[in-house]
Amino acid sequence: MKRILMLTLLASLLLGCGGGRDVKTLGVEEFAKMAAQKDVRLIDVRTPEEYAEGHLAGAENINVKDSAFAERIKDIEGTVAVYCRGGRRSLTAAEQLAKQGCTVYNLDGGIMAWMKAGKPTTATVAE
Repeated sequence: MKRILMLTLLASLLLGCGGGRDVKTLGVEEFAKMAAQKDVRLIDVRTPEEYAEGHLAGAENINVKDSAFAERIKDIEGTVAVYCRGGRRSLTAAEQLAKQGCTVYNLDGGIMAWMKAGKPTTATVAE
């Protein structure tokens, strides 16, 4: 009986019993459909400089490497679509968002895969 209880506890810890949800990594076409939905918050987690060079239309920039990242995302709820340059930083951000209960979609291959697929980006105009 003790062994079953210990295994159950261990499984709960490994599966994440903190209320977080899984991160779903999507290819470009699936991500484009997801990000276009009006109830999805689209977040570019790259640096402001990278964001200014080109980003997905409608994306907000919250730099995952910024020391204030956790503070800036603490009130985010619901469904979120995240991306970065190649997919690694956004996966880190996605995991943090999932831990706080968000449903998170990560762009496989990041904006590099997006551009390779011929999808449009928007550059910020310097004033």
